[in-house]
Amino acid sequence: MPQMSFILMFLVMRFSASEEVKKNLTGTVGGNITLPAPVQERGYLSYGRTIIADVKGGIFDIEEIYKNRLQWDRNSGLFTLTELQRNDSGIYTVDSKTGKVFTSSYKLTVYAFVPSVSSSAPSTDSDAMSVSSESCSLLCLVDRETTLLWFKDEQMLNQSSSALSLPLTVHKQDFSSSYRCVAANPAENKTLPVHSSIYCELIAVVIVVVTVVFIAVSTAVFRAVLLLLCRAVRQCCMFVGEKCDDL
Repeated sequence: MPQMSFILMFLVMRFSASEEVKKNLTGTVGGNITLPAPVQERGYLSYGRTIIADVKGGIFDIEEIYKNRLQWDRNSGLFTLTELQRNDSGIYTVDSKTGKVFTSSYKLTVYAFVPSVSSSAPSTDSDAMSVSSESCSLLCLVDRETTLLWFKDEQMLNQSSSALSLPLTVHKQDFSSSYRCVAANPAENKTLPVHSSIYCELIAVVIVVVTVVFIAVSTAVFRAVLLLLCRAVRQCCMFVGEKCDDL
């Protein structure tokens, strides 16, 4: 009985030492991922329950569907999957049979690449995005829904987990602060620095110009209409034979 207990303990210790805890890996469509467990002389790589690559005596053999996409580095012993696709997500297991014997499993999640991010001053016809001498609004934009974040220096100000745009109101006292718009997913992120002072001052100038033009046009239109009315009244007076000198 003691001998049996020793054998069971030995097997449990050997199993625990040889099989590592599963790790999460992330990648983006079109990118590459390297599994961090090496196979030097003999072992294999499986996807789910299917062996997709085999190494024997330093010779690399690979399943046809992974030709030109799955590589094995003879020096490092690492497997690299290139040109990632969304359906590459899943469980990958590296099984080394010589040297350091182990089995390591990895959960790979492939995300769509983060779209390019841009920013603009939003339209001023929206009450939620009004512009005044005391504040203005900026808009972070992408062409495909993703996580968007606004930062002021290192402080996160606004976030949306799935959006095409994300507004940010900047107050006058913060016009000179540094802002950045970030589009991100668990695999990567893209950052765009935004100079709020340029946007907000430009908007203020545009508003002033538009206001002046509007007043000028309105005044001109009013005078034109008034002149037409006066002429019409004079013609009416002449038609009925009345004096219009007082008009």
